[in-house]
Amino acid sequence: MQLQNQHCYLKFCNKFKIKICKQRIKFKHFFQIKMTLEAIIFENGRLKLLDQLQLPFTTSYIDIETIQEGWEAINKMKVRGAPAIAISGVLTVAVELGKKKFDSIEQIKNFTFESLDYLVTSRPTAVNMADASQKMKDFCLSLEKTKVDTIEYKKQLLEKMKSMLDEDVATNKSIGKYGASNILNRLEGQEKACVLTHCNTGSLATGGYGTALGVVRTLMEMGKLEHCYCTETRPYNQGSRLTAYELVYEKMPSTLICDSMVGLLLARKKISAIVVGADRVVANGDTANKIGTYQLAILAKYHNVPFYVAVPSTTIDLNKKNGSEIIIEERPSKEMTHVNNVRIAAEGISCWNPCFDVTPAELITGGLITEFGVFKPNELEAKIKQILKL
Repeated sequence: MQLQNQHCYLKFCNKFKIKICKQRIKFKHFFQIKMTLEAIIFENGRLKLLDQLQLPFTTSYIDIETIQEGWEAINKMKVRGAPAIAISGVLTVAVELGKKKFDSIEQIKNFTFESLDYLVTSRPTAVNMADASQKMKDFCLSLEKTKVDTIEYKKQLLEKMKSMLDEDVATNKSIGKYGASNILNRLEGQEKACVLTHCNTGSLATGGYGTALGVVRTLMEMGKLEHCYCTETRPYNQGSRLTAYELVYEKMPSTLICDSMVGLLLARKKISAIVVGADRVVANGDTANKIGTYQLAILAKYHNVPFYVAVPSTTIDLNKKNGSEIIIEERPSKEMTHVNNVRIAAEGISCWNPCFDVTPAELITGGLITEFGVFKPNELEAKIKQILKL
């Protein structure tokens, strides 16, 4: 079976001219890693991140050995997707924490807190990194009260950091289950779902499986996916570079469209639902996600297509009341004017390049898909507080 998988993957790489980088990873793990499309690998205290800037042409992993290298990988979008940013950030701290020697618990705590604070600054809009940072700080403080020695304190902290990967996959699968079920309940009889998604929200954006794309994956596993359309997601093309890569890899029936084609798609095709991810959802349900999401929601409302946002509870920020409080990251103009370092825009043109937009809660007509269920925006805050006992 392993040889068959290896042969299939080599054919896939050859078809799409994907270069195989064996130097970055141990050969004995190569096919296991590639067959599961892992964006994050943490083994024996070493962290490797799939360099998503090279996809889909080159598949290679980069070693993260310092806090600065982790910050730059997140900031330069070598790793991206709100859940993956959080996991990568915390595991970056784990790498340095594991190598350093400390004389006291206070030293460990200070190093951890300072490192986490710095990593939070790498991408300001996505809330997951800030949420993970606070949870790790809370864990440090609670662990300190147990009166363990310095060695045991460090050991338990590292175990807590490493557990984020498995927890994220379990969360994603729960999101997939609830989302798929809700979409199918809206359909008639044995009808299959035809879904549109935006940006990249799959294995490459998470610890594995995916949020919005995890819903699509669950529909596929249930034999209930008719088709998945994905937008190219300008200006950074996460849809054409990454989501298309995952859909082809998973052999899902799928079609790539330009962002400007969504209106006609909804008018001409029978789309069951639009499902997107998010980088931050605030208390009233307003949602910050990849630029272009807002206009998809408007089009969905006009064409009476249910619009869903799939998010883990870690993406929900109840400290902000509405979308006007969300900081919108602006990216370099070169991301608009160049593709693969080739200029495609007129020299001298000015650019405005916000990375995210905010979709008002009233446009999220399908609901917010979480690991606890699907909630309407106006009930989100109360439900999350009740579930998490906040």
